[in-house]
Amino acid sequence: MPQLQENSTGSGRACLGTESAIMADGYRLPMRRWGDRKHPTALVLALHGFNDYGNAFAKLGAYLAARGVLTYAYDQRGFGATAQRGRWGGERRMISDLRVVSRMLRQRHPGIPLYLLGESMGGAVVIAGAAADIRADGIVLVAPAVWSRDTMSPIQTLALEVAAHTIPWLELTGGGLEIRPSDNLSMLRAYSADALVIKKTRVDALWGVTNIMDLAMVEAIRLPEPALLLYGERDEIIPQDAFCAMLKRIPERRRGIRIVLYRKGWHMLTRDLQGERVMEDIAAWVGNRGARMPSGEEVQPGSQRLERFCQS
Repeated sequence: MPQLQENSTGSGRACLGTESAIMADGYRLPMRRWGDRKHPTALVLALHGFNDYGNAFAKLGAYLAARGVLTYAYDQRGFGATAQRGRWGGERRMISDLRVVSRMLRQRHPGIPLYLLGESMGGAVVIAGAAADIRADGIVLVAPAVWSRDTMSPIQTLALEVAAHTIPWLELTGGGLEIRPSDNLSMLRAYSADALVIKKTRVDALWGVTNIMDLAMVEAIRLPEPALLLYGERDEIIPQDAFCAMLKRIPERRRGIRIVLYRKGWHMLTRDLQGERVMEDIAAWVGNRGARMPSGEEVQPGSQRLERFCQS
């Protein structure tokens, strides 16, 4: 059977420190911050992707800080410098953590707009959390992880279920897979050398991240407005079929949901070689949700470019 993290023994009130957020069960989430704490124009709470950690937003955080935006990013359960690293923490717990941290940030910065930003797996948590009525003034989804079981092949889903329930402890490295998350090779070398990035993935952790992707796909129909969806045409991690399937679930009447499709974008959009174009779009939208996207790559639902992409 899949082996989730053991329950924490602490019980009490959640609290927000300068370098971490402590949940009510005593679990510590290391946290990073970029920007001016005293006079921010907006707050961004950023959630990282699978096997990554909060430092994924160092470049974006610094970029937004120069424009008056204060960015927070914490290591999600089982990732980065958290306890029981490598073990899946449970999607409900991860959603609860997002709810608690976002509430504490609002209390710390009353009256300042709060945006939730999720990259890859973090995007799936944000989608599920927003559908569960976690309050935010807007959400940004960067290459959201929506590769749900209903967009996988039957062989993939069967293999995952069998492995997760028979050899959950088995660790996979991804070696031999000719898949690149970005075209920024120098960044990828540093990423691979980072001790806090998980290199060997337990099978039951893959099962867990698939669960949160399933939930995100289901909840996409309730994706709240306003929202900014970003995806790269060269993404080799989240298949375009899955991304397009998510778009089809979003009701067309949601005019406050904007989509940007980057022709030269990969999975790690803000860290790609063209990452500054992506960060510029994010900053423009956070500053003014009606602003034109500086990249010029926004697509409208039903547009020829989006239709061609989803049919290719």
